[in-house]
Amino acid sequence: QVQLVESGGGSVQAGGSLRLSCAASGRTLSRYGMGWFRQAPGKEREFVAGISSSGTTYSPDSVKGRFTMSRDNAKSTVFLQMNSLKAEDTAVYYCAAKNVYSSNSYYVRTQSAEYDYWGQGTQVTVSS
Repeated sequence: QVQLVESGGGSVQAGGSLRLSCAASGRTLSRYGMGWFRQAPGKEREFVAGISSSGTTYSPDSVKGRFTMSRDNAKSTVFLQMNSLKAEDTAVYYCAAKNVYSSNSYYVRTQSAEYDYWGQGTQVTVSS
């Protein structure tokens, strides 16, 4: 069992930056694929970044060049650096984990159904 706790959310003006953290307890993350998703009111949950157990990253075009995901396995923590924030980035951001039983997987999971564990979410509000 993995418990995920997000932090770092808050309110920021458009053009600003935030760094989200997701700390895991109960397991080290070296054999987990990780992802960040977001959900705005009235919208479906949306994938924003993922990182494989080997460190390969992927983000959709909507955030590419602005959002960067990284991981620190020694601290069992993943991060989402968000720059040049826009009002449309306002949402609750969720961290997710998938045990892939390997530290050398290059595959980045982009679908929420592929993940087994979820954090409680952290609110990000961007004002224009």
